[in-house]
Amino acid sequence: MDRRNQTIIDEFIFLGLTNQQDLQVVLFMVFLMFFVTTLVGNLGMIILISIDSRLHTPMYFFLCHLSLIDLGCSSSVAPKMMVNFLAERKTISYSGCTTQMFFFGFCVLADCYFLAVMAYDRYVAICNPLLYRVVMSQRVCVHLAGGSYAVAIVLTSVHVGSVFSLQFCSNTINHFFCDIPPILKLSCSSTDINELVLFAFGIFAGLSTLIFILISYLYILSSILRIRSAQGRQKAFSTCTSHLTAITLFYGTMIFMYLRPTSSYRLDQDKLVSLFYTVVIPMLNPLIYSLRNKEVKDAARRIIGRTFHSSAKSRGAARFNGSNIRLETRTS
Repeated sequence: MDRRNQTIIDEFIFLGLTNQQDLQVVLFMVFLMFFVTTLVGNLGMIILISIDSRLHTPMYFFLCHLSLIDLGCSSSVAPKMMVNFLAERKTISYSGCTTQMFFFGFCVLADCYFLAVMAYDRYVAICNPLLYRVVMSQRVCVHLAGGSYAVAIVLTSVHVGSVFSLQFCSNTINHFFCDIPPILKLSCSSTDINELVLFAFGIFAGLSTLIFILISYLYILSSILRIRSAQGRQKAFSTCTSHLTAITLFYGTMIFMYLRPTSSYRLDQDKLVSLFYTVVIPMLNPLIYSLRNKEVKDAARRIIGRTFHSSAKSRGAARFNGSNIRLETRTS
């Protein structure tokens, strides 16, 4: 295929999750519910951490960024997918596909680094509690967050640029969003270099951060087992269980999807796995970090209690002013 044919492709066509027309509206409603839950959960987590001063700690600073990343991950895929459920032609422009792949890839890579940073935060808090405030100062936290974003931007830019420098034989994507493996399937030219880059980035960003997390938790486990009181051990474990659950869900799906040869991909089957990390995990993370975290639940109760108390005072003041007005009217 010559270079001129590449310029003909100005849009891509998604085959989507299914071609059964009677399921499109049902799928739209289901994923709309998922997306609204994701928005409410993650925005609620961000607002809660921002408002409650007791949550202004390094751990919740990073959790706030993780919620922001989950919002970005879901928002880069779900809205377009839902629009296509109701559209006759499930299309996306060439530039739109590039943008979607960039933002989704950026969120995935940033997720890797923030999960690693949160593991380091737990390591310092449990293994070196006396130095925690010094080591995890506000300046260090900002640098760790900024560095995570910067590395994610650089790696994503390189990879997306290499994918869209390929020549494509077709514009029909057997998927519901512009993910790397189904796009590589459309290439007329060799994708060996792209597969090597994908694997290298997976090792550098995914496997290296996972190894760092595992090593951190080995030290954490060793420190927890040395705690004499059962209550102290339980409290230390409780601060880690939410993070470990999120790590297991995220890295399990990422390793299955990206750290294997593209020749082994079965796209119809892999769509279900893709749904899990694009839609389900961003929705579950706020629930994981709130339902299993006493500090977050206590903060939510304080905010809700404060809101109802203020509302009750306002209604009471309004009734008092109304009774005064009626009393003055009778007197006059």
